[in-house]
Amino acid sequence: MLVYPQLATGALIQFPVRKRRRLRTIVNTSLDGRPIKLADPGAEITEWQLAYAGLTDDEVAALQQFFAATEGTLNSFTFLDPTANLFAWSGKLDHAAWAKEPFISIAGGIADPAGGTNAWRLADSGGGAQNISQTLAAPAGYVYCFSVFARSPQPTAATLLHGANRADRTLGTDWSRIAMTASGDASAESIAFGVELPAGGSADVFGLQVEPQAGASVYKATTTGGVHENARFRDDVLSITTTGVNRHSATVNIIHANHL
Repeated sequence: MLVYPQLATGALIQFPVRKRRRLRTIVNTSLDGRPIKLADPGAEITEWQLAYAGLTDDEVAALQQFFAATEGTLNSFTFLDPTANLFAWSGKLDHAAWAKEPFISIAGGIADPAGGTNAWRLADSGGGAQNISQTLAAPAGYVYCFSVFARSPQPTAATLLHGANRADRTLGTDWSRIAMTASGDASAESIAFGVELPAGGSADVFGLQVEPQAGASVYKATTTGGVHENARFRDDVLSITTTGVNRHSATVNIIHANHL
């Protein structure tokens, strides 16, 4: 599949970046004059303007090759929103987007580190390790940062799952943000992220987040998530400006429309 390329640093963008969402509301007027308003999610359009400076020769070549592969605006591609959390329903671990192994139980309404009650309690009642995970339709070979706020009633181990990569972390009784950054199988077109507990273990978790970059940013709660399939370039011309030896700049406009 065609997926918008990362830079050599593992990031997708440089700052500043502009993102704009356009929504549509359908308005009808009933016979008695009362208006009826309904959201039209199918008409949502999201646009990103990515401004690059100081790109290397290799980074520009990768961008040009990708632009040629899409034939400008003709072919669609998958775009991983660099300003968003890639997980869908990050705050609802009981949603169907999350896969739970048989002996993992979850309970909501737990006090969270942001002062609300949006954390979840995970407990493993089985005789072996169990996990909760979500699979994203995104290239496994990209650099991703997976992070989560976690604590445990008593110090215990938890394992972060990042495709085939695993990272053991020790949880304390206070909230802390644990994270791992890695890349996986470059040939795989999907990747799973999750939290695994040992037999008999329990933990409170909040703010599960995956980002297409090397570090974690501020947590962003989601519903649909930040994986945008069928995105397109807005323009049929990719202009590159050379500003020095091995240094180039460019501005890229990307658009995603739910109805296309």
